[in-house]
Amino acid sequence: MEALANLADIIASIGVMLGLVFAGIQLRQFRLSQEREAGLVLLHSNQTPLMARGLYVMFTLPDDLSRYEVESRVGEELLTLWVLMVTWESLGVLVYRGQVELEMVDDFFSGPLMLSWRKLRRYVEEYREHVQRDTYMEWFQWLAERMQERESQTPPVPAYVACRNWRQPPA
Repeated sequence: MEALANLADIIASIGVMLGLVFAGIQLRQFRLSQEREAGLVLLHSNQTPLMARGLYVMFTLPDDLSRYEVESRVGEELLTLWVLMVTWESLGVLVYRGQVELEMVDDFFSGPLMLSWRKLRRYVEEYREHVQRDTYMEWFQWLAERMQERESQTPPVPAYVACRNWRQPPA
């Protein structure tokens, strides 16, 4: 009888272990699904005409313009810059709250994000003074600073170099 009870305990233990392994696999698959979803959302957010226009307008600006200089230079295109900054602001919150991985934002947007901050930092700081609100575009700044930290520790390597030996994973 004791041998039978021991066998039942062993079978129960194996069942629990298999259940934990299965749960771990399910959690991993769920996490991968969430990452894919987040990647698609990031991809779609960058593919709107207004976002593309905002990037173009930002790329054409010289660095370190004052608030007045930015507004004078871009005129009616100011809305497109706001769309761009609000996108960075939203991404900052999502990264901070763990909804989107910083590495994914880095892969998608590190260059445009850091360039945006370099070009619009003074504009944002002067606008904060104007509206007397230090929290204006706080997450945009926070996210740009996280990107700067990453690049100071590991300089960016273009994907065409870093991934040149990539092969399609088997289905």
